[in-house]
Amino acid sequence: MKIDQVIFYIKRIYRNYIKQYFNKIIISLILSLTVAGTTSATAWLLDPAVKKIFIDQDKTYALIIPFLIVIVFSLKGGSLYLARSITLVIGHRIQQQIRTQMAGNVLLSDTQTLESKHTGKYVSHFLYDVGLIYNLVSSGLLNLMKDSFTLIGLVILMFYQNWKLALFAIIMMPLAAFFAKSLGKRMGKATTQSSLASGNFSTLLSEILRGAKIIKIYQREESEKDKAAESLKILTDREIKIGKIIIRATPVMEVLTGLMIAGFIYFSGFLIAKGEIGVNNFFSFLAAMMLSYQPVRSLATLNMAVYQAAAAAERIFGLLDRENKIKNNPSLPNIAISNSNINFKNISFQYDAGNENAIKNIDLNIKGNKITALVGHSGAGKSTILNLIPRFYSPQSGKILIDDQDISQVSLISLRKNISLVSQDVILFDDSIKNNVSYAKLDATDDEVINACKLAAADEFIRELPEKYNTIVGENGVRLSGGQKQRISIARAILKNSPIILLDEATSSLDAESESKVQDAIFNLTKNKTTLVIAHRFSTISKADNIILMSRGKVIGTGAHNELLKNSAEYKNLYQKQILN
Repeated sequence: MKIDQVIFYIKRIYRNYIKQYFNKIIISLILSLTVAGTTSATAWLLDPAVKKIFIDQDKTYALIIPFLIVIVFSLKGGSLYLARSITLVIGHRIQQQIRTQMAGNVLLSDTQTLESKHTGKYVSHFLYDVGLIYNLVSSGLLNLMKDSFTLIGLVILMFYQNWKLALFAIIMMPLAAFFAKSLGKRMGKATTQSSLASGNFSTLLSEILRGAKIIKIYQREESEKDKAAESLKILTDREIKIGKIIIRATPVMEVLTGLMIAGFIYFSGFLIAKGEIGVNNFFSFLAAMMLSYQPVRSLATLNMAVYQAAAAAERIFGLLDRENKIKNNPSLPNIAISNSNINFKNISFQYDAGNENAIKNIDLNIKGNKITALVGHSGAGKSTILNLIPRFYSPQSGKILIDDQDISQVSLISLRKNISLVSQDVILFDDSIKNNVSYAKLDATDDEVINACKLAAADEFIRELPEKYNTIVGENGVRLSGGQKQRISIARAILKNSPIILLDEATSSLDAESESKVQDAIFNLTKNKTTLVIAHRFSTISKADNIILMSRGKVIGTGAHNELLKNSAEYKNLYQKQILN
């Protein structure tokens, strides 16, 4: 990362996050001045201590100076504690703010944008990258203030004791600064590599946890273990590289300090012999020079923390600045649903640029208050049709109208408020059954939740559970069977009571008895509502008012079940295959 990029991102961190805590930073600055002053005072007190106590053997000073040293160290400790407390709180608040913004960005991102990056990468941004910015604010900011002022105070004391020795001592400081700049550039590059490795491991870990059953049934434990080991090796190597860059400053600073002290002692011998400096001044100067070692080393490594934070900020701001393709525009009118007729006009859509269109020049008239089924082989474009209606994706061309209103020209919130979705990929939260169902309507009464579950044929099995409606379902409903999860999902859609219902294989996980109950509930629910159903079971399809037959992204037939059986060889073939199976 180039220095101008580092400056840009550090300035942006300051403007967006640090600046709002300016008053608290001023307090921390004052406390840092106190720390610097007491550190210099500690070195200065050695001057009268040596002269008055050890040379003049003044008993009064033998009591006063130790007392002053206790006061100075107590003041330093208290000031340092308060300063660290302030910057620690600021760091955590900024960390919270960044994570909140990132969470909001993820929640408001359109589906296509979210799917462009694996969930493991997002986890790495939240944990790894934000942590680097926290380190800069909580530790780096304090060290910058505290160590800079401490170094200035000690240098002033050294000049006060003897300007010749002081000039000799500060010769080493530009060398340390030059070395720190070189390490900082390497740190930025190493941090970027480490972040990528962290994201890759997070990706692998999430896939291992999600695909545990598949891994076991295909006996891929060893191969996945090897992949995890390799990923962790790469991550560890990157972290070791960062650690080595950080500790590389230690031997260099030790060598510089050794040269400085050796030269200082050699040079001081001449000055003491010539009477230019007393023994008391020598010890005070030596203490100041030794105490300056810590802030010089700290400031030398601070440069690396800055590069780390800048590299992390580049990735975080890349996420925060990402423009969502689909977002709510509050200035647009709310959609007005009357008959809930849905019309596709010359719609084409592709998931990724350069890939084949998922649907091509689709024209559809989906009648309101009717049940329409989408039929076709896998990959025909059925799910794409469903995903375009609530604007999870936007078509590359054409318009989708609901009651003659272009859905891209109405409030996104009002559009989705009028749509319910039950997918074959059931999503349940690690919460109670009641809260999972009432997610569709947060102010729903217990009676409303129970009634929705009854319609979804879920009430009976729920009441057999130990905690009934308060039963925690586990991560994505792991404590429930597939059919039970599906019925909870259906109950949630029933509770929402939207005029438009999208069912994507909603009964795919149900046994015959449960399916019969849910089918009756769904079709009773869909009276006077527009329902679009994707199903492979002809027991569901045959009850639809209209059937749309699709193949390779195009509509190749429409009509009622009997009509398509008579007029469409493709539909008849699908039907006969299922009957034979």
